[in-house]
Amino acid sequence: MKSVVKAIVLFFLFSVIVNCQENGYRFVMLKEVPSTPVKNQSATSTCWSFSGLSFFESELMRMNKGQYDLSEMFIVKEAYKKKAAEYLKVNGNCAFSSGGQYYDLLMISREEGLVPDMVYPGLKNGQLYHNHDEMDSALKGYIQGVLKGRRNTPSWMDGLNGILEAYLGKMDDGFTYKNKYYTPKSFAGELGLNFNDYIVLSSFTDHPYYKESILEVPDNWAPCTYYNIPLKDLTEIIDNSLMSGYSVAWACDMRGKGFSMKKGVAVVPSKDWNEITDSEYDEILTRPHPQKMVNEDVRQHEFEGCAITGDHGMHIIGMAQDQDGEIFYKVKNSWGATGKYDGYIFVSKEYLKLKTTNIMINKNALPGAIAQKLGFINEMPANAIAEGSSKADDQKPEDASLIAPEKPSR
Repeated sequence: MKSVVKAIVLFFLFSVIVNCQENGYRFVMLKEVPSTPVKNQSATSTCWSFSGLSFFESELMRMNKGQYDLSEMFIVKEAYKKKAAEYLKVNGNCAFSSGGQYYDLLMISREEGLVPDMVYPGLKNGQLYHNHDEMDSALKGYIQGVLKGRRNTPSWMDGLNGILEAYLGKMDDGFTYKNKYYTPKSFAGELGLNFNDYIVLSSFTDHPYYKESILEVPDNWAPCTYYNIPLKDLTEIIDNSLMSGYSVAWACDMRGKGFSMKKGVAVVPSKDWNEITDSEYDEILTRPHPQKMVNEDVRQHEFEGCAITGDHGMHIIGMAQDQDGEIFYKVKNSWGATGKYDGYIFVSKEYLKLKTTNIMINKNALPGAIAQKLGFINEMPANAIAEGSSKADDQKPEDASLIAPEKPSR
């Protein structure tokens, strides 16, 4: 009798497990752009550099240049120098931190160049992982001290460089890579990336559409202008880019309960989070549920309430559908091979619409009508504008090998 009861219990448990697996999220890829392996920014605020360079690395693969591993810390080091100069110039009235934006990456790449990660890893004294807590505090204290002195002697930059080199390492004017000598500028030139091809876009209702405007987020220290577009254009650009073989660098606000690397998804449920119980919360992140329909008004309300500030950067490399036909984006993070999908997360279209602060794209991936409204249509050859479909529902799934693997949560 005991053996019969035991068998019934085991059968019941097995049935529950199978049922949960069947009801869990199942994604089929519609399109996936080649990308480099996941890296780990560790204890730093340098996601903008990791995601931006991951985007460049995918661009190089798209251009048949091969696979590169570019140095995030070279960009971080050079950006700190420019932030420090601006901080003193405006009497401390701008952000000074290791956080940044995609315009920082474009500016540094264009003006200073790029280097391979093996040439400048930014790790010293046997470190295996980045940790900038002490360095960031030392730099902030130093630049505040320089500002307080009100003298700004020519030596202040030497002092700043000393701190950066103490933590990230010193780099010579040139380096040898694959038996060839380069400077950062000549290496960037040989890669063949045209930095003028890359633009940054945002979508907010308090600025005119199809015009450049300043995005009011803390990391926009310069400040730089972004192309402001309607929300429907933002998602169309992302979809068109992916379906045309281009990836997208994505700046967003991932704070709150909807984002879970452990579960491997980011969603916006139809109910407000304060109305959701703990058991409902786990269900929402485990299997498909109705999501809130996000429009421009909802998004603007969140932004003006400081619920969207732009605290993280990631790399969108693909588009997928779940079993209910809802669109999700496959996103590469920079927290190491963590979570259900080993460093990747599937972000719902509604979450992306709500949480995006800005994106960086190759302007050749713009749909023709949007490119014309932004004034780019006359800058490029007639065949340069990508004509990939922006309607993911019309796309057929690709090879089954691209289906996201179902792995246990960590």
